[in-house]
Amino acid sequence: MRKFTISLTALLLVLGLNVLFAQAENNAGQPANQNQDDDGPLKRIILDDFEESEDWRVKSTTPLGETKTLKMVQRGLIADVFDDNTKPDNGGDQIDKNHFLGVKTFFKERGFDRVELSPPHEYIVKGKARQISVWVLGRKYRHTLFVKFRDYKGRTHNVRLGRLDFFGWRKMTATIPGFIPQSTRFALLDKNLHFVSLFVTSDVHEVGGDFYFYVDDLELRVDRSEAKYPGSEIKDNW
Repeated sequence: MRKFTISLTALLLVLGLNVLFAQAENNAGQPANQNQDDDGPLKRIILDDFEESEDWRVKSTTPLGETKTLKMVQRGLIADVFDDNTKPDNGGDQIDKNHFLGVKTFFKERGFDRVELSPPHEYIVKGKARQISVWVLGRKYRHTLFVKFRDYKGRTHNVRLGRLDFFGWRKMTATIPGFIPQSTRFALLDKNLHFVSLFVTSDVHEVGGDFYFYVDDLELRVDRSEAKYPGSEIKDNW
């Protein structure tokens, strides 16, 4: 009986080793990290890292003062401040680059004036936008930052990112409201959302005068779960 128990144990051990070897052969050549969807269907897309931001435009509601942009560089600090998600899902280099974009303007009418920062062309979002974020250097003003989108019907939508009442760099994030149309219900046409601009509205309680703010790493979280399915390459636009 004891010999039988030892033989059975040895047999099970051999079978277990064979299973392990078979799994190792099946996984040969596969990357170590198979979990490509840590965030589920959401993908991280960098709209602009402001490394090539000379063509961004700025306009203000007041003709007073001076309104302009300036591409700037800061060495060492910005890469340490940003989060550790250094690789966007749409490829590209690490986000430890040191250029960012500064905006200077003048606010006169408190609670009315605003300044708008726009890229050289509207960015087309591939997939359903779920979240928008941007790094901002605040100077403790209570002015409010918004992002403007345009839907496929040509209507614009303003999404509030929050007040700039803080010192230093901060990642400001907002959820894209579900009432903004981004696709049809029964057919997936190219009904993409467009990023139009960032804009800051003056606070009624702040004193007028020169106002500066700085931005870097504009990114989206997009849902592409509807983008790929059998027959998705056939568009209902004929």
